Amino acid sequence: MPAPLDILQKYWKYPSFRTPQEAIIQSVLEGNDTLALMPTGGGKSICYQVPALCQEGICIVVSPLIALMKDQVYQLKQRQINAEAIYSGMYYTQIDRILDNCIYGDIKLLYLSPERLTTELAQARIAKMKVNLFAVDEAHCISQWGYDFRPSYLKIAEIRALHPKVPVLALTATATKAVEQDIQDKLEFTEQRVFRKSFARKNLAYVVLQEEQKEKKMLEIVKNVRGTGIVYVRNRRKTKEYALFLQKNKVSADFYHAGLDQETRSKKQEAWINNRTRIIVSTNAFGMGIDKADVRSVVHVGLPDSLEAYFQEAGRGGRDGKKSFAVLLYNQTDRARLEQSYEQSFPSMKIIRQVYRALGSYYQLAVGSGENNSYDFDIIQFSDTYKLKPIAVFNSLKVLEQAEWLVLTEAVYTPSQLRIIVSKEDLYTYQIQEKYMDKVLKIILRSTHNPFNNYVRIRESQLSGSLKIQRSDLQKALQKMQKDRILDYLPQKDKPQLTFLQERVDADNLTIDMETYNFRKRQHYRRMKSAIEYAERLQCRSQQLLNYFDEENPPLCGICDVCLGRHEAKVSYDEMEAYQRKIQGLLEKENLTLHELVNSFTPKRRQKVLKVIEYLLDEGKMDKGGDQLIWKK
Repeated sequence: MPAPLDILQKYWKYPSFRTPQEAIIQSVLEGNDTLALMPTGGGKSICYQVPALCQEGICIVVSPLIALMKDQVYQLKQRQINAEAIYSGMYYTQIDRILDNCIYGDIKLLYLSPERLTTELAQARIAKMKVNLFAVDEAHCISQWGYDFRPSYLKIAEIRALHPKVPVLALTATATKAVEQDIQDKLEFTEQRVFRKSFARKNLAYVVLQEEQKEKKMLEIVKNVRGTGIVYVRNRRKTKEYALFLQKNKVSADFYHAGLDQETRSKKQEAWINNRTRIIVSTNAFGMGIDKADVRSVVHVGLPDSLEAYFQEAGRGGRDGKKSFAVLLYNQTDRARLEQSYEQSFPSMKIIRQVYRALGSYYQLAVGSGENNSYDFDIIQFSDTYKLKPIAVFNSLKVLEQAEWLVLTEAVYTPSQLRIIVSKEDLYTYQIQEKYMDKVLKIILRSTHNPFNNYVRIRESQLSGSLKIQRSDLQKALQKMQKDRILDYLPQKDKPQLTFLQERVDADNLTIDMETYNFRKRQHYRRMKSAIEYAERLQCRSQQLLNYFDEENPPLCGICDVCLGRHEAKVSYDEMEAYQRKIQGLLEKENLTLHELVNSFTPKRRQKVLKVIEYLLDEGKMDKGGDQLIWKK
């Protein structure tokens, strides 16, 4: 078996592992179930990709994020590592071919969405594969205590019965202690083996600014902080508005959201990664799976509804270890919006049934049909058709997804493909009989490589241009040849996919588990309140985040807005005298770090204590010796 370091250096060209990558890899190579908790940008994927290449066989990777899976597969192929991905919305023939290649070919990593992993087709083929590792990415999705619970994750443990001796590696960047325990229980770990890297980001300065004129403040930040940045906004309309505002003020900026077509998204993303665009203004659709280390600023124009989401998005700044800023622009309107969003996130059964009934009509599904069928889904078109509010539709679909009636994935781009399914002799006969089709087939044969044995990608716009016909006419010709059983044509997809996980039932008979529903509602409320408290409480921002993720006694960061005293804490003369006496008494006994000294006071006094310490240092009554504070005698 090759050494993990040799694999790392051969394929990734890195001289060494980061802490604790090597220990995690060694654990899974020894056959141990392992949980890895590492911050965003900590190099989680290396922890399963390297052991997959160290051993014979294939690694099965479960991930809920299609964009991330596709990006990982692309990156691996660039390194000459064979990898494939299967997710909702793919054609059966594509899935069938990939699964066969995983059994009989040399595929080293297979990425699967959780709902695809548990299909009969996938399980039957996985049973025949030589599996060396099960990796579960975004493992917090398995826990109803977590912020992004996905019920399809609960079925992942079923796959262990197919290969009971194969270890499981679970990975996440956001987990509290309760979620950490839940992950291990739900994945049926044989023993507890947890590697937790501190979520502290010493180079990332967290800042919260109470602002009414957010647009103006955002401009000030991106002008003052050099280098590339991300500005997160609430909705798609705002992405364009803010990007245009920055452009008018001579800042290189562009906008990004999931509603743009794949080609446009890719161009915008590539321009930003290669520094042709400095600031990207986006919804939360941007950033997942993007490996850009030199992001100097991440600005949130408004508060996300959980600290997990905020921590993950803010954590895209400063992955190269250099000083960076995560700035939250907040006001009381944000608080009201979050509280309203909370109420809207849990619609009544009447509305949920109304949306479910409309879906049946929209796709013309009879009661008792539709199980495992996937369809393109346009939420705006659907909402307009049935006179429903898009926010009510979206939240009803989330409830139906968590109750395992259906699953809605993000927009997924799959290019058009085809394969000729007759022999060359039969194709020649067909060309003689069908003169119009002969022209189309000649163009296909000239512009593709070996379409008889493989599915080949085609671009209808390019082919129709060569033929001097409309794209719609070319598509009709391809559909006719599919009907004539000459070729198999798989048209391009670039829309979100809605998959029915169960047969359609009459909407009046639709049920959900109300106890679970109410539990999730309480958890959502708790997360929302924690996010609001983070924005409004004057305590070291890093400390607040680390406390939320159950890190014990986290130190003051010394670089956030609170630690730097940007919030005026008025200290009276009497308070100054009292605090000075206590500080002097403590430091005459022993030298203390800033963290130790401030924590000697109750939380509500700490902001004023920081002001007093700042004054005493300025007056020369205290000094610094390394990281410790010294009282000057």
